Amino acid sequence: MKIALMDSGIGLLPAAAAVRRLRPDADILLSNDPDGMPWGPRTPEDLTGRALDVALAAAEHRPRALIVACNTATVHALPTLRAALEPDVPVIGTVPAIKPAAAGGGKIAIWATPATTGSAYQRGLIRDFAGGAEVTEVPCPGLADAVEHADQEAVDRAVAAAAALTPPDVRAVVLGCTHYELVEE
Repeated sequence: MKIALMDSGIGLLPAAAAVRRLRPDADILLSNDPDGMPWGPRTPEDLTGRALDVALAAAEHRPRALIVACNTATVHALPTLRAALEPDVPVIGTVPAIKPAAAGGGKIAIWATPATTGSAYQRGLIRDFAGGAEVTEVPCPGLADAVEHADQEAVDRAVAAAAALTPPDVRAVVLGCTHYELVEE
């Protein structure tokens, strides 16, 4: 079985590793847009066009499914990607893990790109799945780009800025960008 994953850059690597753990028998195809990375600061229209190009390139290899390993692309481009590829290639989005984080109630924070933070899609996820949790949306400008370029000083600055916007008494922090998993510690 061939499974394609797409993202702007190396954020697709943690998602590919998760697919590999779950389906060691799968052939994994990676499709990205290093020249357009990061997608987070782009307009929704530009991001959607770039995501569609990356998705169509992956679809040429006829995968059984396409995983959009990018929260920002999912919240802005998923309907367009599904319209272009389904039913031939099912398109699976990646969104911040709000539902499991909110299951215990209390305060949670969602760290995401500015394009994901405050998006109608993420607000809908919070409305539908946050239940009794108190949610703080924290934009992390520059963090995905810093991760992509392995710029530790920029990572540290972006994390410090996000931490300053995060209430000190949160019970959980949701990483709403696949790039962030690469600097989780």
